[in-house]
Amino acid sequence: MKIFKLWFLVLIWAGFIFWLSSIPNLKTNLECDLILRKIAHVFEYFILTFLLYRAFKGSFVTNVFHLFVYPAVFSFFYAASDEFHQSFVQGRSGSIRDIFIDTVGILGFYMVLKVLAFNQKKIRPLSVPEARK
Repeated sequence: MKIFKLWFLVLIWAGFIFWLSSIPNLKTNLECDLILRKIAHVFEYFILTFLLYRAFKGSFVTNVFHLFVYPAVFSFFYAASDEFHQSFVQGRSGSIRDIFIDTVGILGFYMVLKVLAFNQKKIRPLSVPEARK
């Protein structure tokens, strides 16, 4: 059941991104509309990568390298497929620039994860490793 919950959240978020991409016009008529939409791209893929990271970590026994690569690759290809999808939506277009902006969100997740891990190492009390037998 735990694995289902982890992957269900990924599917819900991916569906939410797909739904947003299906809306012909997401303009807010604010001066900073373009900036808001690009920040939304970063946020969407930050969350998607986080959810994929949790799902892979909770579902598979894998090494640290794969735990970083798989969520990033899945998120990147979802970003590319999302832009392809948008090219078929009236009033929208697919953009390679948006894929790069989505990648900022993907890499941003890993930067935050690295900072959190670094801070936890600084806070943890020193522990003595057990003697090897």
